[in-house]
Amino acid sequence: MPRARNKEDLLNFSEENFSKLMKMIDEMTENQLTTEFDFSDDEKKKEAHWGRDKNVRDVLIHLYEWHQLLIKFVEHNTSDESKIAFLPPEYSWKTYGEMNVMLWNKHQGTSFESAKGMLSETHKKVMEMASGFTNEELFTKKHYSWTGTTDLGAYFVSTCSSHYEWAIKKIKAHCKKVE
Repeated sequence: MPRARNKEDLLNFSEENFSKLMKMIDEMTENQLTTEFDFSDDEKKKEAHWGRDKNVRDVLIHLYEWHQLLIKFVEHNTSDESKIAFLPPEYSWKTYGEMNVMLWNKHQGTSFESAKGMLSETHKKVMEMASGFTNEELFTKKHYSWTGTTDLGAYFVSTCSSHYEWAIKKIKAHCKKVE
């Protein structure tokens, strides 16, 4: 799927990929849902996330927490409060992997069903939030000073449609290994 470059595509691609992700999860076998992810035998899957996430819940929580980052970023920066960066102050784009591990640890007690519900709620909120912006507000670089050199839409694309594609790919790879 191409990367969204306008509001209509952002909303459509995000909804399409979210639906595809949820449908795939709903169609997983009990064995696929309960078997721990193991990509250790695939030398192409060496990025940290292939070893970090151990199950579907972990993937859903990862998406949920990145939605939370986006929601906080947008709500805070569109209010009269002082502006904040997308990542929490103790992390940077060089260390966000450590943040992902912290988020993973935070949710080891969260159930699969809770994670699924939490993600559905934040997906809806993020889509409503994106709908409230014009195409120009979303896809004009530097329209908002707090988005740096990029556009606000890039944050939504990365956190929604592109992130859902990542999750689909990961879960699909797991399902190919486990019947």
